[in-house]
Amino acid sequence: MSCMDSNYFEMKNYNYILGISLIVSTLFSCGNDTGKADGYGNFEATEITISAENNGKLMAFAINEGDQLASKQFIGYIDTIPLALQREQLVVSKAVISSKSKGVLSQINVLNAKLKTANTNKERSLHLLEENAGTQKQLDDILGEISVIKNQIRSVEIQNAPVVNELKAIDVQLQQMDDQIQKSKIVNPIEGTVLTKYAEPNEIVVFGKPLYKIADLNTMQLRVYVSQTQLAAIRIGQEVWVKIDDANGMKSYSGTIGWIASEAEFTPKIIQTKEERVALVYALKINVKNDGNLKIGMPAELWLNKTETKNY
Repeated sequence: MSCMDSNYFEMKNYNYILGISLIVSTLFSCGNDTGKADGYGNFEATEITISAENNGKLMAFAINEGDQLASKQFIGYIDTIPLALQREQLVVSKAVISSKSKGVLSQINVLNAKLKTANTNKERSLHLLEENAGTQKQLDDILGEISVIKNQIRSVEIQNAPVVNELKAIDVQLQQMDDQIQKSKIVNPIEGTVLTKYAEPNEIVVFGKPLYKIADLNTMQLRVYVSQTQLAAIRIGQEVWVKIDDANGMKSYSGTIGWIASEAEFTPKIIQTKEERVALVYALKINVKNDGNLKIGMPAELWLNKTETKNY
């Protein structure tokens, strides 16, 4: 083979290899012009701290960190014996006062019964009047009777105001006591996972003391920050890709933009470079269905072009 033929074949092979390289490069650059994610952030969840609503000894508290709790699930209670004794004392006091004022109470009960009968007669009289089977005088007489009975009840209550007010005050205290007893029960408010447990059975707790922290981890929120130029291509409800580090490279999740900040802010200090930290950005929250691998604080990437991005 001549030297000219050898050079020709070498040039042809070089052009072929160069063409293949360009094709491969084009394929791997699809999905994002820069090959970089559109945003970076960390996963978070709405955390709720459940606190004691009463004072006393924590008699039962059957939860552990990592437990899955249902909404309205009963998980423990604070000692209610002191409250039950106070309630019983109020019941006895009411009985004593009632026994001393039986005459007053019976008189009011009689008048209330008469008032009920008079109101029934009023309805009947109105019906007869509409059918032209009664007279206006009959209705006026009944209305007058109702007015007299109401004045009598008011007079009895005024004359016996101390007794009546004392009984009413005890009824209010009984309602308050029942409310405190009910709040001694610890009922989980939402479905979720126990993140932190702050108290143990037999501890003395006070009103407002944190007992545990819970969060719904079925759907996680990825908080990311984007620039003003990116904001024009973003809308609430838009489907995007979210990527996390995986043993095989990157793992993708489908996400939906659920919130966009209305005001710009400086990039948080967790962003590495100084240039990026001083830039004005907008925060987003992306809702991602959790398959059990997403954790609070885990870093992730946002890819806006949902149809083009791939796992690598």
